[in-house]
Amino acid sequence: MASHYFLTLAFALLLAVSSYALGFPAQNLTKRDTIRGPVISTNFPDPSIIWVDSENSWFAFATNGNGHNVQVATSPDFTTWTVTGQDALPTVGAWVYSSNKAVWAPMVIQIADGSFVMYYSATSAQDNTAHCVGVATSSTVRGPYTPQSDAFVCHLDLGGSIDAAGHHHPDGSLYVVYKIDGNNRGNGGSCNNGIAPIKSTPLMLQKVAANGYTKIGAEVQILDRDDGDGPLIEAPSLIHVKGVWFLFFSSGCYAETTYDLSYAYATSVAGPYTKARGPIAPLLVTGKDGLKAPGSACVAKDGSKILFHAWLGDSINGGRGMWTGVPSISGTTVTL
Repeated sequence: MASHYFLTLAFALLLAVSSYALGFPAQNLTKRDTIRGPVISTNFPDPSIIWVDSENSWFAFATNGNGHNVQVATSPDFTTWTVTGQDALPTVGAWVYSSNKAVWAPMVIQIADGSFVMYYSATSAQDNTAHCVGVATSSTVRGPYTPQSDAFVCHLDLGGSIDAAGHHHPDGSLYVVYKIDGNNRGNGGSCNNGIAPIKSTPLMLQKVAANGYTKIGAEVQILDRDDGDGPLIEAPSLIHVKGVWFLFFSSGCYAETTYDLSYAYATSVAGPYTKARGPIAPLLVTGKDGLKAPGSACVAKDGSKILFHAWLGDSINGGRGMWTGVPSISGTTVTL
C-alpha cells in the first residue's frame, strides 16, 4: 500500500511539474482549448489576419471604428496585440456613398510581387441601402491603401455584396470569396431575414488574376444558408490544408447570441462543400469560454491561427473585441 501511495504521489508531482513547465495547469491537460481574449478590448469587429515576413509581425485589420475606415493592429507573437491608431484606408473608392461610408470587414493578402491587396465592403453610392465590395492596393502592409475607383462586385438587386476574402490556391492562382447580402432584402425578423419567404445569402467564389482583382471567368456559388443556419451565413474565410479546402463562416445573427462560427469542407476549391455538423460544429457558440456571439472569423492561409470577434458586454452595444485561437486540423475535422 505504501509503495502504491508513493508511486501515485510521484506521478502526480511529475504531472504538476510538467504542466507548470508547459505553462498550463494540470487539470487542463486533457482539454484542448486555445481560445484567448479579448486580446483587443476595444471595438474591433470582423478582424482579418496576415503574417508579413518583412515586418516579422502579424497584422489584423478591422471594420471602421475609432474614427478610422479600417483599423489596424499588430503582434510580434500572436499574444500581445497593439492597435496602431492608423487608418489603413483613409480614402475610399469613388463608388462609395460619402455621407455614410460604413466600411466593413477589410481583408488583406500579399500577392506574388510583394505588394498587398485589400478587399473591403462599403455603402454603394448607386444604392445607399446596400454595400458593395471594393479593392485597394499598397506597396506596404500598413498602407495607406489606394482604392480602385470602381467596385469589385455589387449585386445590388439581390441586397449587395459584403465580407470579401482572398484565397491563395496551392497552384499559385488567386480567388476571392464573398457573401451576397440577401438578408438585406429580407422581410424582417432576425437579421431582417427571419420572416418567410426567407432570402438566400449565398457565398460566392470568383477567380482573379495575379493582381488580386482582375476577374477570370464567372463567379460560382459554393454555399448557402439552410434552416439550421438561421437567417444567414456570412464572413467566409477560405484556406487549403493537405488536399482539403476549409470554408469557415458564421451563421445566426451578429446582433444576437445565436451568432456562431462553423465550417464546410471540399476536395475542390469550387466544391461541392459539405457543412460540418454536430458534435464537431459549430466551432464557437455563445457560452463557450464565456463568449457571447462569437464569429466573423479569419483564418491564416496555412490554417495555423484564427482571429474572431465577440461581444465585450451583454449586447452588441458594448462593442465587439478580438479573440485568438489555434486551430487543429485532421482530415476534414477542425477543432479549437
